[in-house]
Amino acid sequence: MSDYTSTQIAEREQGAAVRQRAAEENRRQTLTPSVDIVEDRHKVTLWADLPGVSKEQLEVKVHDGSLTIEAESVVHVPASLQLAHSEVRAPYFSRTFTVSDEFDTSKVEASLKNGVLTLTIPRREEAKPRRVEIASA
Repeated sequence: MSDYTSTQIAEREQGAAVRQRAAEENRRQTLTPSVDIVEDRHKVTLWADLPGVSKEQLEVKVHDGSLTIEAESVVHVPASLQLAHSEVRAPYFSRTFTVSDEFDTSKVEASLKNGVLTLTIPRREEAKPRRVEIASA
């Protein structure tokens, strides 16, 4: 009778391990993309590393002073192969920035090339530095 009990315990533990593994596989791996940001008198430019991301899997949103980048990478498996084991999952990228009122978020320009997203946000005209003429007295 004790053999039967230990077998039942082992089966339950195995079932829990299988359920835990399935839950881990369904979880999304979220990564924060690395960025470089350069600001000058006329604009700010942001470069974000998004390897394996296509234009269709990329979303850039601007709302209430926040700029959000969300993207999903795709790991391609040739149709002639059947994946038996994978330790590399397609990551989900997400990062949010606060954008100053000095920048005109209605004129954001975005491009994606070779896994690098380039965003350019111009300064508002009234926020650009200007030279003040001095009158003679």
